[in-house]
Amino acid sequence: MILLLLPTAVVAVDINVLFLALPELTVDLDVGPAEQLWISDVYGLVVGVLAIVAGAVGDRVGRRRLLLLGSAGFLLASLLAAFAPSTEVLILARVLQAVAGATLMPSTLALISELFPDEKRRGQAIGAWAATQFVFASFGPVIGGVMLHQWWWGSVFLIAVPVGLAVLVLGPRWLPEHVDPAAAQRVDGLGAGLLVGALACVFVVIKAAIPGAGAPGVLVVAAGVGALLAGAGFVRRQLTAEAPLIDLRVLATPVVASTIGSLTLAAVVLAGTGFWATQYLQSDAGMTPLAAAIAFAPMGLGIAAGTQVAGLLNRRIPADVLIPGGLLVSAAGELLLTLASRDQPLVPVIAAYTVAGFGCAPLFMFGTQRLMSAAPPEAAARAAALAETGNHLGSAIGIALLGTVGLLAVPHMETGSGALVGALHLVGPAGAGVLVLCAVLTVGGTVAAGRRERAMATQRA
Repeated sequence: MILLLLPTAVVAVDINVLFLALPELTVDLDVGPAEQLWISDVYGLVVGVLAIVAGAVGDRVGRRRLLLLGSAGFLLASLLAAFAPSTEVLILARVLQAVAGATLMPSTLALISELFPDEKRRGQAIGAWAATQFVFASFGPVIGGVMLHQWWWGSVFLIAVPVGLAVLVLGPRWLPEHVDPAAAQRVDGLGAGLLVGALACVFVVIKAAIPGAGAPGVLVVAAGVGALLAGAGFVRRQLTAEAPLIDLRVLATPVVASTIGSLTLAAVVLAGTGFWATQYLQSDAGMTPLAAAIAFAPMGLGIAAGTQVAGLLNRRIPADVLIPGGLLVSAAGELLLTLASRDQPLVPVIAAYTVAGFGCAPLFMFGTQRLMSAAPPEAAARAAALAETGNHLGSAIGIALLGTVGLLAVPHMETGSGALVGALHLVGPAGAGVLVLCAVLTVGGTVAAGRRERAMATQRA
């Protein structure tokens, strides 16, 4: 089980590991604001899309074999990223990392199902798998800051090397192989292309709002139209294809739809907040990477503490109450960012992302279990995989969307001038609003599910 959690942790860490490395990286490679966001979020975008395709590929070529191939590819792409001589090479390396990383997530999830045939133990193992993603994603900047204290910015990628070697050496001995071509789905290449196209167009529109981006108006309009057409085509394709890329029918269950939506939006907020908070700690607060890493650690610690508290409270309070209640606490934490100032630069910011992480913990702890119990038995694994995809896409969108929102207050990425305080003042209320929406979604999903169950009981009677 630990061998499967290691690659899961590394893929999650690499979502945010560059946050504290950006200032040094920007100077070394002469990176512009828009390029900063592409370097940070292209990874999550590609992982989120291709993870769905990789699941079908694993059924055909073998789940263990795909895990080993992905581990080797991730190791090599990480080495390329670590020693990238230019912005273009680094972006390419991040894409290659994502392609390889996308094979690791569904492979580990599928192998967990093989290793734990008992339904209860399998549910616990999948819960640990999901929790590993969120915890290590939140600690990504901390790990990056510790690496930067000793080495150069590229060293943040080298944590994948020992993990990749461990999987390659021990995987063939410890992990079972499973190939089931009869059950394997045909890979929906057209569906994947439509989804990538829609998301790429959305990202172009978002990044066009960056001050100084200089995107032509015609390009922005074309990207907006392309996003709508590709998105509509993707939905239609998934509803009519014999072997859809994403089984959208799973979303017909209210609890599943609301939980996946909430997990995705929570990832948007935490990733976007983490991006700006780490820039603030090093720029306006003037911290070294190591000091900033220590100062950012409370977000991950807040999530860890929140899961413990949620577990204790769950003995008397149902998860359907704890999740929206925690999200409202998290929203209040985001609003603390508006108290940041040049005179008191640290306390409100640290308190904000600590409370935000603490409040999201019930969702992270019970979300996957909620999906597994609410989805039809034959669709439980697909629902969990869809939530994992939403996590990665949410992180990428959070960096792009809230990153762009923040850049509106930092038109030239000024440092030491209080400009990043203005960015946090924009990001905080935006994040709070999204988290309140998450709370409404979870309550709405629970209420709708209750009505649906009562209606079905009446029909049976």
